[in-house]
Amino acid sequence: MKTEISKSKFKAHALEIFRELEASDGEVIITDHGRPSLVVRKYKAPTSQSPLERLKGAVLHYDAPFESVAEGDWEALT
Repeated sequence: MKTEISKSKFKAHALEIFRELEASDGEVIITDHGRPSLVVRKYKAPTSQSPLERLKGAVLHYDAPFESVAEGDWEALT
């Protein structure tokens, strides 16, 4: 369902439109004087990921992965 509707018609039928959107995966484009102004669609919650899954691929390269870290290497301490 992909529909265009004017602001005034949307206001009069908002609850009906919301119920239709909840039952489908469509969207409604709300127009203002014939020009698209807003899009209303069903909310889809982001998939839950573990912190390690979110960081996967974030490191591009390792400079020296086996060297120890000295106090002078930490910018927050200086």
